[in-house]
Amino acid sequence: MGIRADVLIVIDLQNGVCYNKEHLFGLEQLLAKANERISLYRKLQKPIIFVQHGDEDLVPGERDWAIHAELDVQAQDFLVNKLHANSFYKTNLKEILDHLNVQRIEFCGAQTEYCMDATIKFAHGLGYENFMVKHATSTLNNSFMSAQETINFYENIWNHRYLEFI
Repeated sequence: MGIRADVLIVIDLQNGVCYNKEHLFGLEQLLAKANERISLYRKLQKPIIFVQHGDEDLVPGERDWAIHAELDVQAQDFLVNKLHANSFYKTNLKEILDHLNVQRIEFCGAQTEYCMDATIKFAHGLGYENFMVKHATSTLNNSFMSAQETINFYENIWNHRYLEFI
């Protein structure tokens, strides 16, 4: 799986998201997949942006807010703090992408039906060409669907509408 994007955006793979009462579905595989993609971008010297959600449960600076320790975050990476599911809403993400002259974005992260969905659809609306590796997102079981069903449901909606799978 090569790289078709200008930048990799890793969304909300934070301690409090990965371990909110239960582990995200397939957490170890998701972290491995994210690190594999991070490694590919590093080899090609392409930028990586880590997005961190902040709220009453994910308080900036506290352990639950921190990016998962297994992820390869380095000093040259960009960090974006957000307070809304949409990573563009009242953040500097668009300014960073403009500065980097980004036209194509690859996404990975959590949670599928919340921050991933909102950000992918908004990025599409802004005119970015979006990409993702299959199952490079995860979530928790909910009262309507299992985590796996949720992931499959959203990947089906996104495919060829809001992004292309690599």
